[in-house]
Amino acid sequence: MLAPATPPEPGPRLGRPSAYRGFGSEIVHHLCGLYLRLAGWRLLDDWPVDPKMVILAAPHTSNWDGVNMLAVAGWYRVKLSYMGKKSLTTGPFGWLVKRTGCIPIERGQSTDIVGQMRAAFASADSLFLAVAPEGTRKRNTEWKSGYYHIAHSAGVPLLMSVLDYGTRTVRLAGPLQTSGDFAADLPAILAPYSTAKGLNADQFALPDA
Repeated sequence: MLAPATPPEPGPRLGRPSAYRGFGSEIVHHLCGLYLRLAGWRLLDDWPVDPKMVILAAPHTSNWDGVNMLAVAGWYRVKLSYMGKKSLTTGPFGWLVKRTGCIPIERGQSTDIVGQMRAAFASADSLFLAVAPEGTRKRNTEWKSGYYHIAHSAGVPLLMSVLDYGTRTVRLAGPLQTSGDFAADLPAILAPYSTAKGLNADQFALPDA
């Protein structure tokens, strides 16, 4: 059986992952570590101990961001979840979509998505919800605020994950417990991203705090 890996020294730093989760997870852990080293990425921070968090994933300017974030999650031994239309999780392949981490959401004008996610967090022992606050790969100076309201309603902290192509580093800032005052908390949320560069640098922009 593969033992939990420790990043070799000397070499690129890969932050300390979460606890050992079994043989299958450990294979993924080692493969993702190999990919990250070969691709020149450094993970500067250790994974927090919090069992539930809303994770901001930015910058998001390319499809490669998803690949790299999955590799980062694999190294840290965490399974990321994301919100998706309920229709994606029905039908013959619905179970497979759920296995990828999709949390089915009923969408509509009168739908309370924050309430649905509050219930999802309450019913889970561990849940790491990844959200791309930009909402698009194009330049956007008006980030969505749903991530904040979900975290505050569910009583879970925010973790700012910074995928910086300028320095080829991944930084984890937080966890940050929300106060309920979005405007007051926003500067602390945006600060870790102030010098970050996306793969397509001209497509990443911060909102006004």
